[in-house]
Amino acid sequence: MEIDLTKSANAAELVFDVTEADFMEKVIEASKEVPVIVDFWAPWCGPCKTLGPALEEAVNKARGAVKMAKVNIDENQMIAGQLRIQSIPTVYAFWNGQPVDGFQGAVPPSEIQSFIDRVVKAAGGDASGGLDEAVTAAEDMLAEGAAVDAAQTFAAILQEDPQNAAAYGGLARAHIAMEDLDQAEAILNGAPIEISKKPELEAAHAQLDLARQATNAGPVDELKAQVEADPDDHQARLDLAQALHAKGEVQEAVDQLLELFRRDREWNDGAAKQLLFTIFEALPPQDPIALNGRRRLSSMIFV
Repeated sequence: MEIDLTKSANAAELVFDVTEADFMEKVIEASKEVPVIVDFWAPWCGPCKTLGPALEEAVNKARGAVKMAKVNIDENQMIAGQLRIQSIPTVYAFWNGQPVDGFQGAVPPSEIQSFIDRVVKAAGGDASGGLDEAVTAAEDMLAEGAAVDAAQTFAAILQEDPQNAAAYGGLARAHIAMEDLDQAEAILNGAPIEISKKPELEAAHAQLDLARQATNAGPVDELKAQVEADPDDHQARLDLAQALHAKGEVQEAVDQLLELFRRDREWNDGAAKQLLFTIFEALPPQDPIALNGRRRLSSMIFV
């Protein structure tokens, strides 16, 4: 399955200069179809030289969900006067022919992205430019066992959006699925600091911890036999849970750990509870196994 991440519109269509002669057509009328951000600038304005390219980058990343018009106020003083532009840079967003948002002065990239997101959302659009759909498709590939294809798709998404936490976490999990644990760790360690604590990356870290622990677990059948022969062999039960999780038998692994916790919650510095929390963190927040497992663990803790 191939995911086309090429831009839906080229840069010339998304970012363009506007004059008094075509402002009505390219901004007011055009904003009835798609939001149009207007950047009021001048060649002598230092902050404009920083803000303009950052705005263009954010608009291009939205891939057609919003457009950007650039107005040189030195050459278009009538527009600046009508809109009461008193200082630059000033940015207005138009939707349905009306200004709906805006700001003055240079702002950091995070605020620019938030501004773009608000404008696109107000118009009922998607500022991700289709990347959310690509992430979903890559997750489907991973679930179906096509880890290599999933990794390639996640990597392509990151080329478009280097701070996409879902793609970072997905890429790491794809390498875990390929049993390339060192590469998965390198990916997670290389994530931008701004997203390093996002739930998607925390979940991937948890999966990596589980995968590393599973490398020391023995065969499932032998471990089951050990536990059946001696139900109080806590180490064998812990190893069995790790081996079951490594085989994808997550519910069974949780059941074994809950039984271990019931028998001796303090054994090995609370190893059962620690491993349960790691498994829960590795699962999606609303996963039934995690939700039910947390409830069962809580009922034991607060008995």
